[in-house]
Amino acid sequence: MAGGERIFVQAIRRYCAEHDIAVDVRASGWLIAMRKGARCRFAFGYDIGLNSAIAHRLANDKSATAEALEMAGVPCVPHHLFLNPSMGVHVTGADWRQGMLALLAQNPQGVVVKPNEGTSGRAVFKATNSDDLDRAVTEIFSSGLGLVIAPYVEIEDEVRVIVLDGKPMIVYRKERPSVVGDGMQTLRELASAAGQDRRLRELAARELNAIVPKGERRLLTWRHNLDAGAKPILLDEGEVRADCAKLAIDAANFIGITFASIDVVRVDGIWRVLEINSGVMMEGLGRLHPGLVQATYDAALDRIFETAH
Repeated sequence: MAGGERIFVQAIRRYCAEHDIAVDVRASGWLIAMRKGARCRFAFGYDIGLNSAIAHRLANDKSATAEALEMAGVPCVPHHLFLNPSMGVHVTGADWRQGMLALLAQNPQGVVVKPNEGTSGRAVFKATNSDDLDRAVTEIFSSGLGLVIAPYVEIEDEVRVIVLDGKPMIVYRKERPSVVGDGMQTLRELASAAGQDRRLRELAARELNAIVPKGERRLLTWRHNLDAGAKPILLDEGEVRADCAKLAIDAANFIGITFASIDVVRVDGIWRVLEINSGVMMEGLGRLHPGLVQATYDAALDRIFETAH
């Protein structure tokens, strides 16, 4: 097995080895062919091919996901779509920037600007004024055709649910990096001692240089992404796990998706769907719970090859 392979690729290799399935890994693991007899199945990116084309496209389009869930009455965070003006005024309209500024004005706490497609929290920006907004828009439109703007909300908790065939396979919360004050050190000093210096870029200088009172916890980022330093914490059976799983399953059932990772967030005490991802990435979780991640990919691959029989 090649060193440095993604956990996703390793899981497929293990499954295929145990089930006498020929596997051919190409493009540094982003394209995988799995052959059993005359049948061939593909995995691309983090997608193993269980979902229909329309469910896949809906899930990978944040704006379409929000619109569809709103139709179903499933609580969700709204995402407003804006297309790149390079596509022409007949596509984007002449007042696209005015529309963005209107959303900013409606949300004095700020907005979140991110690509309409994509995962892992890359190129995601918080904007509280027009200069922030313009920088975010310029950055995203430099490499993409669409972006979405969502209201910035104070997320009390974020949970990811991995759903397969209407069942919650894995449910975990994302615990953001934080430090606890000792009454003597500044936030910057506490974060540095904890090896979290790179999490401080989005905090104001007055926050960083203030002494944190003893026993008080301070979050180091507003982002819940594992790539931003959050840790996956498996949820035990209970009300929170049940509520999150039900909401995720309702969302998955409505758009007709079979295998997906669904992020739900608690805002003002109410759970809402944030995003649905058709490609199920479990790299961070797999480093902590490899057996659970392998079992989940195994169950999904079983569905693929049951269909192929």
